[in-house]
Amino acid sequence: MLKQYQLKNYHFQLIIYLSALTIIGILIIGSAEKSVQSKQIFGFLMGLVLMVAISLMDYSFILRFRWFYYVGILGLLLLVPLIGQISGGAKRWIEIAGIRFQPSELAKIVMILFFASFFMKHQEKINTPKILALSLVLAGIPLLLILKQPDLSTTIVTAIIFVVLLFISGLSYKIIVTVLGITIPAAIVAISYILRHAEEMINSGSDSAYQMMRIMSWLDPTNPKYSDRAAQQQNSIMAIGSGQLWGKGLNNSAVTSMKNANYIIEPQTDFIFAVAGEELGFVGTLIIIVLFFLIVMECILIGRKAKDLAGRLICCGMAALVGFQCFVNICVATGLMPNTGVTLPFVSYGLTSLVSLYIGMGFVLNVGLQPKKYTRGVYL
Repeated sequence: MLKQYQLKNYHFQLIIYLSALTIIGILIIGSAEKSVQSKQIFGFLMGLVLMVAISLMDYSFILRFRWFYYVGILGLLLLVPLIGQISGGAKRWIEIAGIRFQPSELAKIVMILFFASFFMKHQEKINTPKILALSLVLAGIPLLLILKQPDLSTTIVTAIIFVVLLFISGLSYKIIVTVLGITIPAAIVAISYILRHAEEMINSGSDSAYQMMRIMSWLDPTNPKYSDRAAQQQNSIMAIGSGQLWGKGLNNSAVTSMKNANYIIEPQTDFIFAVAGEELGFVGTLIIIVLFFLIVMECILIGRKAKDLAGRLICCGMAALVGFQCFVNICVATGLMPNTGVTLPFVSYGLTSLVSLYIGMGFVLNVGLQPKKYTRGVYL
């Protein structure tokens, strides 16, 4: 499981980017909700230890146990409706042996590892109906369990990761064009129908009423019917704008602060980017975005030099997870997308999310320690 690695292949720059982003997050969390800052520091240290330890383990050996991880995460997701704890109106947390965590966050990493191994094993048959159907079923089971919590945002993020992995594994462009040719018109028709019957869906009291309310409050924030829901995003936009170039400073006591006046809901999690914009200004938020860009690019560059398809999929899967979740969170905070409840990776408070992400990055680092053989200026 452990190999002799060359220090020159260890991507210390990725650790620096991750640490810098997490430290910025810890500082912002301390300003947003001081009581949980120490827990985030603990999660950061735990994540670093686990990342370094995993980075020295051969990912090819670990992927041999893909079915163990897959069945294990299904078991944890099945426990959520049975012994789960309700928080924020949803049952997403479970507690085992005194440890409280969110299985859906772990599921993202497990899905990346499982399908990295699965797609590499079936690389030559990836475009056959049998393998495509099997992969859709294997992805659909955990996605359905996450959706039932309910956790639509995590379901969407995990589904996007699966699609990216499927594409990179060699999915035929004919299949992609065919699927897009069917889904795009169908999506347009579905959206048109939903918008025409929005009021009926909201008043029906169904499971989709809550999501429909969020969409309508985003599309029509000035409508008195949706003003309460729209206020969350509108306050976030005002907070970011009020920070101007340099911000008001961390832990400031300004009476004009949207955060200090408690106008920003969940400032330490979903809307932490609003706090960053208000207190660190445009410069601070730009630094955060640049760090995300560097992390995503580093994962992709490591994946390009991976020794096999599984390594490439692990790196691209983590890049997709961090990049897409970051994009969605910032779009929500700036009003470019409906409120989805997605946290900002490495920045928002959440021990399960933070530790899970560092575990995933540990595998990326190990892929980097086992690059393709370099001969005559070419990677073989």
